[in-house]
Amino acid sequence: MTDAANTTMTAQPAEAAAPRKSGGAFNRETVLEVQHYTDRLFRFRTTRDPAFRFINGQFAMIGLEVEGKPLLRAYSMASANYEDDLEFFSIKAPNGPLTSRLQHLKVGDIVLVGRKPTGTLVQSSLLPGKRLYMFSTGTGIAPFSSVIKDPEVYDLYDHLILVHGCRQIAELQYGFDIVKAARENEFFGDVVTEKLIHYPTVTREPFKYQGRATDLIENGKLFADIGQPPLNPAEDRVMICGSPGLLRDLVKMLQDRGFREGSSGDPATYVIEKAFVEQ
Repeated sequence: MTDAANTTMTAQPAEAAAPRKSGGAFNRETVLEVQHYTDRLFRFRTTRDPAFRFINGQFAMIGLEVEGKPLLRAYSMASANYEDDLEFFSIKAPNGPLTSRLQHLKVGDIVLVGRKPTGTLVQSSLLPGKRLYMFSTGTGIAPFSSVIKDPEVYDLYDHLILVHGCRQIAELQYGFDIVKAARENEFFGDVVTEKLIHYPTVTREPFKYQGRATDLIENGKLFADIGQPPLNPAEDRVMICGSPGLLRDLVKMLQDRGFREGSSGDPATYVIEKAFVEQ
C-alpha cells in the first residue's frame, strides 16, 4: 500500500461481513476502508461491535497488537453513535510508537478498540446556549465529525460553528468531506445546511481564511467573516480539541472573557479534550 495523498482502499462485501472476535478490555475490529489525504493525515473505517456504545464527541483507546501486547492511544470516534461502522482520523508520525505502524493499515487488518469510551466533549457538560463553537486543529476535528452528524445537537443551538485550523490547504480536506456529507444527509441535511457554519483556516499558505484561531478571535475577523457577535459566556458554548498550544491559549482567552470549564457533574460554558493524539 502507498501513502500517496487521497488514495482509498475499501473492503469487498465478503470482507465487510467477516466475523469479529472480542475478548478482555478490547474488541477486535476489521479494517474496511483506508483513505490517505496527505503524507501526514489519513482516515480509516472499521467494523463495530454491536455492544459498543458511545456518546458523540467521546474517544476510546485503540491500537494494534505488537509482539503479543496491545499498543494503544486515545482516538476520538469520528463516526456518529448511530452508524454501523467506526471511523477514525489520524496523523502519521514517523517516530510515533503507534501511528508509525497504524499508517500502514490495509483492508482486512485488525484494530483493537477499547470497550469503555469516555471524554469531555459532550453536551451534558455544557449549559444551554445559542451558539456552539467547536475549535480544532489538525486531527482534533475528529470528535466534531461525530458531533455535527448528531441531529439532536441542532435542536440545542441556533448555530454550530466548526473552526478547523491547519498548516496547509490540503490538510483541510477531511473537514470539507465531513461537512459536505452532513449537509447532504437525507434525514437532517436541511437543518445542517441552515445551522452549521464551517470555518477552515490555514497558517502557511494563502487562503480565503488565514491565521490562528486565537488571532482571528482577538482581531475580530472570525466573527466578521461568519456574521456572529464576539464570544460571550451568556450565549456561547465552546468545545476545544487540538494542539497543546491551541488548548493553552484559547482557554486563557475564554477565562479572560468570563467562561468557565464544565464537566459532567458541573456543566458550564466550555469544555476541552486533553487526550489529543500526537503520536
